[in-house]
Amino acid sequence: MAVFYQDKKGCWVLQFENAYGQRKSIRLGKMDKRTAESAKLQIEKLIGAYLAGVAAPRETMLWLSSVGGSFYDKLAKAGLVPHKHRFTVCQWLQQWLQKKKAEGYKPASLVAWGQVVAELTQLYGDMGLERFSHKEAEGYREAMQARGLRPSTIHKRVQHAKYMFEDARRQGILERNPFEAIRVRGGNPAERRCYVSIQDTLKVIEALGSVHWRLLVALGRFAGLRIPSEALSLRWEDVDWAGNKLIVPSPKTEKQGKPYRVVPLFPLLRPFLEAAWEAAPEGAIWVFPEEWRKRAQGPFGWRNANFRTVLAKAIRRAGLQPWPRLWHNLRASCETDLAAEFPLAVVTRWLGNTPTIAMRHYVDVTDEMFERGSKWTPKALQGALWSGAETSCAALQPPESGYSQVIDLQRLAQFCEVAHPPKVEAAGIEPASRDGMPVGLVRA
Repeated sequence: MAVFYQDKKGCWVLQFENAYGQRKSIRLGKMDKRTAESAKLQIEKLIGAYLAGVAAPRETMLWLSSVGGSFYDKLAKAGLVPHKHRFTVCQWLQQWLQKKKAEGYKPASLVAWGQVVAELTQLYGDMGLERFSHKEAEGYREAMQARGLRPSTIHKRVQHAKYMFEDARRQGILERNPFEAIRVRGGNPAERRCYVSIQDTLKVIEALGSVHWRLLVALGRFAGLRIPSEALSLRWEDVDWAGNKLIVPSPKTEKQGKPYRVVPLFPLLRPFLEAAWEAAPEGAIWVFPEEWRKRAQGPFGWRNANFRTVLAKAIRRAGLQPWPRLWHNLRASCETDLAAEFPLAVVTRWLGNTPTIAMRHYVDVTDEMFERGSKWTPKALQGALWSGAETSCAALQPPESGYSQVIDLQRLAQFCEVAHPPKVEAAGIEPASRDGMPVGLVRA
């Protein structure tokens, strides 16, 4: 028979005898009577199941999964529930990473997660996981800031850490995610964005002697392929010469159910692809040499295999200065050009991203767009003016463009007012009147 009472300090206590006749006490702590009696009811069900050697009711097990770690420890100490395995931060993170590896995640993702695991292990590896709190999460963020990492890098690594600790919360190891309230400004992607013009790209291509190097740059700038993963995954069977299409394998989005995408065989790209076809040996399967693929694809996924260094040297030989994120900005410049001519939904289907990602990380405003904008006049405005005009107005021709067009449109509007006086007398803001009295007050 369980004994339930409140001690002198206001703490609720539940006492019972175990299967060996030993008296056990569970201190529930300070709480209101209703909450204490609710907990007492569930604990008595646990005691009954423990003494009978059967499983506790489902309702009690659901309640048990919602209690905090310290309260669960009290129940475990009383012998009502099994003791939970206690992880250190290092043990949990290593187990989490090995699980993701077994689930078949991409090597590049494992490398990014591994960096976070290594940093957290160095700072808090021996700490018990249940003791890792918001304070330690803030300490991790501040440690990265002290190292001078970019805000975007810190933002991404905090996201990874939040993902890892969220799994511990879902499994009931932690009561709450210590990274839940950590906020980091993601940084401005435009700081490292640079539009590479077609003219500059052609200069760089001319500075490259190899047909395959020229094709690699053309695929990045004129078709928006990811370098090296998508370009080095191309087979000659992926090129539809007659249909003017290119089937692009996409290792990055393969796990999301998008193993490939289809893009047009753009006219700027075709000559470089044809040159590589002419230089390919008989029976070649891959567009690029096999040694390139072996060098670029290692145990940690796709690596650039010195691609950035070679491209930077070619840029300098062309008389230009290397821009930030050499290969990424080629792809981003391609998307910028396409977005100026085609609907963004179509462009993102071709390049394998989303409109949100494209607007934040890819599409940029070029000088040419500013030039076009300075000479632009809405066609809808012209249509509205001319369609509503009568013969005398329609006889006039709209001006060409620019600021003078706005002035001429204003003169045209004045001319139309003179040529076609209003049929209704102009009225002010005062209500209409009859014999000096407002219409609404005139008696019938």
